[in-house]
Formats: sequence, structure tokens, C-alpha cells
Amino acid sequence: MAETELNITKKDNGFCINNPEFFLTFSDFLVSDGIDIVENINILKGNYDFEELAEATEDFNQLEASYISHCANSINYFHNKYGDLELFTFMESDVEIEKFTEELDVANSKKGFEDGEINISHIIYINKTLSPKVLLKVYKKVVKTKSKFFQSLNLPIHIQNILNNNDFLAILANVPEDSFEEENIYEDSVDIVNNQYDDENISLESLLTSVEEAVIISCEDALTKLELNFGILDYLVSEGILIGDLVEAGLELVEGVEVTDEIKTKLEKQILKSLSDINVIALLMAAIRTEDDFTNNRIREVDVSDDPAYLYSDEVLGLAISNQIAGTKATFNFKRYDEAKPGIIYGLGPMVDDIFAGLIAGCMSKIFEE
Repeated sequence: MAETELNITKKDNGFCINNPEFFLTFSDFLVSDGIDIVENINILKGNYDFEELAEATEDFNQLEASYISHCANSINYFHNKYGDLELFTFMESDVEIEKFTEELDVANSKKGFEDGEINISHIIYINKTLSPKVLLKVYKKVVKTKSKFFQSLNLPIHIQNILNNNDFLAILANVPEDSFEEENIYEDSVDIVNNQYDDENISLESLLTSVEEAVIISCEDALTKLELNFGILDYLVSEGILIGDLVEAGLELVEGVEVTDEIKTKLEKQILKSLSDINVIALLMAAIRTEDDFTNNRIREVDVSDDPAYLYSDEVLGLAISNQIAGTKATFNFKRYDEAKPGIIYGLGPMVDDIFAGLIAGCMSKIFEE
């Protein structure tokens, strides 16, 4: 099949892909019928209801042509082409990675993590004449691929909660050349059901594999372009733990010494320093990941619903963390914090409570040796 030339228009307030030979589309766009035959695919910047978006789209296009349309907070996109497959990947994010210390960064959102959004959306054009049935299968493949990809990243829960809540997706293909001939018109509309498509001339399995691979690459590229990567402080936030909580828990068991602002400051600095240690990070993440698997019942042989006494690997990790920070003496201090579970530690899960007891015990031992 000859290559179809797409006409792409991008302005400050919108984006349009035009095909004078028409697209057959399957989409979740606000202004669409789900399955459409149109010339223009539009993304307009802003928040609109149906009627507002339809009016704004007609103003944007400045011509009388069929269209589908959607709106988004950003029309920032990049374009990839793989043979007959073209992907337009749209990105928007309210999350920024900010410096917390010289060694540590943290993800933040000016809107807060209740209202913030990260959306990675796609318009995918396949330069083939495909039926609505095939477009639906491609659509389902894209949705499933994105879901599996982002789930595999094990992102912090507060990031997962704002990811792709308002993404959009449109699958585009060519229409048969004789679609607008009289025999293919039914009640003033193109008969898309009985039209002649090239489904039998393609390998559906190969097409879906190509789509899957392209979508994964585009999602990886989008995260890179958005500069979204996450670190240990983000995983602490996902556990509901702030640095101030750890400081308070550490000071709760102080005896024989007046708790001064100087001690508080030293403890906070030591906690942040220890959180920059790759070995401490590795031990913390080992427990955080393991608890996530255990509490979600992903390991058939394990039930941690009642913090079983025979589970002691959590204590091994806690001991290892305290020892990494301040040596053997800290392992004795770990016992105190593990048993007392002061402050924030008390409400944590069976794996996570011990690792943070180890972190605090190590840091407390370290500041009092100096």
C-alpha cells in the first residue's frame, strides 16, 4: 500500500492530524462516537465539556471537515515511526523532582498528590486498511500493555495513584478506497461493517507484537523526557513516613540526656546521610518490596496477617541496617527500638517496622558516638 501522507498542525492551543483520504478510528475521545470515519484528529489544550470542545475544535480547524476531538492540559508530544506504525505520545505531568539535600531528591507536586496528574497518552496510526474489529483488538492491546508496563515499575503508591487517570487513546487506520461509493453508503453513512478490509492480508499476531513493543518504548521515553525517576525518599512517602516522624521516634527513647535542638538537628542530618548510603537503600528497599508482595498475598506460602513469630528476616534486615550505619554497638540499640516501637514505627507493617527501627537505632548510635 502507498504511504499515506499525514498533515500535522501544532499551535499553542491545539494539535491536529489531517488525512484528506480519511481515517477509520477507534477512540475514547470526548467528541467522538467511539468508531468514526473522519479527516481530522484533534487535541485541544484546556478543559472543556462536550459542547465547548466541539465549538473550540471547529474554530481551531477553520474548515468544515469531519473530526474527533479531545482535550488535555498539555499538548507536549513526540513522534515515533516504525514502518507502517506511527505513534504520537502525549505527556503531561504536575510532578517535579526537587533537591532535598545535596545527595537526595524527592518528587513533589504544586497541586499536591491529591490533585496532581501524570498522563501519558497515545494516538496510534496504522497505515493499513483495517476493520473496526482489528482496531478494537489493537486498542485493547495498548491498554493492557500500558497497564502491565507501569505496574512492573512498582512506583511509589502516591505516584501510581495519580498516573494515567485522564489519559486518552485513539487508534487510526485507513478506510477502503471505495468506502464512499454508492453501494457502501447506508442511510447517509458509510457501511463500515460490510466494507472490504485487508484483515486477511496481515498477521494480527505480528501487528499486536509490534504495537506492544512500540508502546513500551514510548512509555519509557515519556518518563525520560518528563525526567520522572523516583528514589528512597519517595518510597518513604509512599509508606506514610516523613523525616520528622523518624526524628521524633528516635528521640522518644533518649535517656539521661536532655533533648536539645542541636541533637534533633544532628539526628535529622544523620538520617538523611544514611539514606544516601547505597547499602542502606538496598536493605530498606528489600524490606519494602517484600512487604508489598507479602501483604498483597503474592507469595502463596506466606501469611503475614498476624506478624508471625517465625518470621525473623525482618529483624535480620533491621540489624544489618543498624550495623551498616554505626557498627556492632548499634545492633544492641536496635533491640530497644524493635521492642518499644516508638512513634511512627508502631503503626508500620511486619517487615517495614524493623527496618526503620534499624535505621533509627543506627543513626542514634552514630550521633552519640561523635
